[in-house]
Amino acid sequence: MSAGSGPDTEFRVDCHVKILDDRVLARAKRAGLDAVVYAPHFTRLPEIRERAARYSDDDLLVVPAREVFTGSWHDRKHVLAIGLEEPVPDFITLEAAMSEFERQGAAVLVPHPGLATVSLRHADVAAYRDVIDAVEIFNPKRLPGGNRRARAIADELSIPPFTSSYAHLRPSVGVSYTAFDADLGIETEDDLVEAFNAGVGRRVVYESGLRRLRTSTTELAHLVYENTWEKIDRLFLSGMEPTHPSHIAYDGRFDDVSVY
Repeated sequence: MSAGSGPDTEFRVDCHVKILDDRVLARAKRAGLDAVVYAPHFTRLPEIRERAARYSDDDLLVVPAREVFTGSWHDRKHVLAIGLEEPVPDFITLEAAMSEFERQGAAVLVPHPGLATVSLRHADVAAYRDVIDAVEIFNPKRLPGGNRRARAIADELSIPPFTSSYAHLRPSVGVSYTAFDADLGIETEDDLVEAFNAGVGRRVVYESGLRRLRTSTTELAHLVYENTWEKIDRLFLSGMEPTHPSHIAYDGRFDDVSVY
């Protein structure tokens, strides 16, 4: 684990981005990435998969994923699942989500642990350590103390690390990434899932200069927006989310574990 760039024998993955378009792809390629994991908020898995496939090419693999919001708006515990074959809604219990991820053989990642009321805490990670494949130990949206606490969780529980740009804004893409040994032959979504499931070695790479500071500042400002006006809009103005467990797309399968 280190800051800076690595050798050409690595497979470099920005493990969590929220946006995807031609400009994102161009920025990812300039950053030397081999893959990005695309997991937008409140978007159903089939739509994510379709968009990821449309933007993947020979130079950049776009991997579809879901950051599932378990629990209620006031106590959300985000979990990132890569390799899902069947949709999993938001606003279900953490226990139900973890059970479904395990059933499907997904790679289960913990983004920004311990961040406010939107993340798994140490006790949650400990409770599901046999299901969790990696813990994010560096997130450019977090202050240094938060990243140190995240690293401590991974170290104390002996869970492999990862990092991502957690990009909600295009300039953030590639500012931090996870680098796997290219000898693993990662070429597809399934290969990446297997790399996480098997706990193979990797480096956590991030920038620490002015670009990191600029990224942190702009992304934190966006976070404030997300949790004020945008949240109010979602709660009171927009109606049912497409990833709500009561949505017709889930055919009532998650009604008994819905928190709303």
